[in-house]
Amino acid sequence: MIQKGKIYRPENAEMLQPKKEHPKEKSGLHPRNKHRERYNFTELIASCPELAPFVSVNRYNDESVDFANAQAVLTLNKALLKHFYGIENWAIPAGYLCPPVPGRADYIHHIADLLGSCNNDKIPTGSRVKCLDIGVGANCIYPIIGHKEYGWSFVGSEIEPVAIQSATRIIETNTFLKDVVELRFQPDATAIFNGIIQKNEQFDITICNPPFHSSFEEAQSGTLRKLSNLKGKRITRSTLNFGGNNQELWCDGGEEKFVQRMIAQSRQFSSACFWFSTLVAKQAHLKSIYSALKNAGTVEVKTIEMSHGNKTSRIVAWTWLTREQQGNWMKTRWNNRY
Repeated sequence: MIQKGKIYRPENAEMLQPKKEHPKEKSGLHPRNKHRERYNFTELIASCPELAPFVSVNRYNDESVDFANAQAVLTLNKALLKHFYGIENWAIPAGYLCPPVPGRADYIHHIADLLGSCNNDKIPTGSRVKCLDIGVGANCIYPIIGHKEYGWSFVGSEIEPVAIQSATRIIETNTFLKDVVELRFQPDATAIFNGIIQKNEQFDITICNPPFHSSFEEAQSGTLRKLSNLKGKRITRSTLNFGGNNQELWCDGGEEKFVQRMIAQSRQFSSACFWFSTLVAKQAHLKSIYSALKNAGTVEVKTIEMSHGNKTSRIVAWTWLTREQQGNWMKTRWNNRY
């Protein structure tokens, strides 16, 4: 039996393969990312005892969790949020996306640098900095990290009522989020900004983790490949280790068409936001995205590369503001006080 707060170690631990040598830090992560070091499961279990039954010594004599086990992944993320970000109450409905916290934190830190690069390398902090999270999800992960790390305020848009309800519970049961995170329901799944950005409202940055796949079948196939890689054998039955319902995982045209639509629709709100940004998971999509940005007439485009283990992704950001307008934005909204 596994004792509460204890890490399970098999009786035949001495027969395991030699312990792998791992770097002390995950150098691909952003320098300010709290998750650069390997997980300290003793500390995580002390913060979140629920994690203990999922931690064991693997065949390389390393403490770990089974990343193909959805409940293990969910509980690990719960422990990370509690230990590093002070989130006491966090839960998501069954089947909804459980985000990898280190990767989500990387996005926040990189866009902080993006804002700072326009402000004499001083990252603007505090609740006057306003972010729009497109598709905030049931997990509310970006507002949690963005507010705890930089004090920013957030508006989170969402097309799923159940996701809105879940994110609302997270906000209401972690009271420090109440005055800094607002959720807005988007009834039109084809609209990204319209109906969300209100008249005379301004945002310093928009962030988005768009649906990657173009169909349910494609999403299922991708999940099976991922699980097969984790298990080291062919998996033919899908169980989503990170969860994710239809709207979170796929949409018509997938990531490529979603981002192109976002670019086109952002033009209508060109003066309402300093930087628009989105994750782009697949490098092959960049060519058409850059073409869409050029054809739309954006003033400036930046691409920020991110590396998470064997996975590489990037943030693509664009602005419609001229350098003069950018300067006025900083003076009126950030006031160079940060």
